[in-house]
Amino acid sequence: MASSHTVLMRLVASAYSIAQKAGTIVRRVIAEGDLGIVEKTCATDLQTKADRLAQMSICSSLARKFPKLTIIGEEDLPFEEVDQELIEDGQWEEILQQPCPSQYSAIKEEDLVVWVDPLDGTKEYTEGLLDNVTVLIGIAYEGKAIAGVINQPYYNYQNNEKQKLREHKNEAKAGPDATLGRTIWGVLGLGAFGFQLKEAPAGKHIITTTRSHNNKLVTDCVAAMNPDDVLRVGGAGNKIIQLIEGKASAYVFASPGCKKWDTCAPEVILHAVGGKLTDIHGNALQYNKEVKHMNSAGVLATLRNYDYYASRVPESVKNALVP
Repeated sequence: MASSHTVLMRLVASAYSIAQKAGTIVRRVIAEGDLGIVEKTCATDLQTKADRLAQMSICSSLARKFPKLTIIGEEDLPFEEVDQELIEDGQWEEILQQPCPSQYSAIKEEDLVVWVDPLDGTKEYTEGLLDNVTVLIGIAYEGKAIAGVINQPYYNYQNNEKQKLREHKNEAKAGPDATLGRTIWGVLGLGAFGFQLKEAPAGKHIITTTRSHNNKLVTDCVAAMNPDDVLRVGGAGNKIIQLIEGKASAYVFASPGCKKWDTCAPEVILHAVGGKLTDIHGNALQYNKEVKHMNSAGVLATLRNYDYYASRVPESVKNALVP
């Protein structure tokens, strides 16, 4: 019975199913071929039909089940009746089997703020770089990110494409078909699940940073890290996944442009496995409902060796980025 579970664990279990539904919507819009792209503030700040439908699905599904939540979504959408087919009322039973960390067991619905990015990596989505895309649902309590869900609609996308190519050439199948998409979730004090934790190669400084929002500050800060390699990819969720799967050592973004809905869920996953995410000055990010949406002092995140990277941020960069 739902009443025997805490509010937080019921919310995370629902968010898991809701994020999966949003991932399905994101894939469906691409398959149908009409992305319905509009520019928001500039040519790199885009919104698609998938952003709009996925946010309507996530926010409406959450609000129906948890009417006292504060839900803040990236897209500024007019209020309208939501099609029933966009509503997801399921919950992931495996999450309900997990114990709620004691410090969160008495949390009430109205105490929680949910930050939603229905499609993180929109520009990459419009350009066919589909493995950069994530759906992000982050949950905050008393200004701190405490639980989060990341859906990757196109996880295994390249494996799937290779599989299709093999089939087209009538080659023997190499093992079972790769399942398209996955969902990662985490709660502070409990852990993070749905992926294989791996550290970046020891002694290597592999920096992941923005692909589409580059400027001199970003470049100067990355260079100061003495990188062995620099990965330029889309999406904050995607970059944090690179950290926890050992593809990158640090996520360095010395610029405003990233918002609270970009970092809330990924921060939880990273913190739940012992990593650290802050602004460029080393300050924790705040997620209470009154906070400004922009992460105006950038982002610095690592799975390990945070102090090395923090110590190398140039003073000129810190002076230019005001929290």
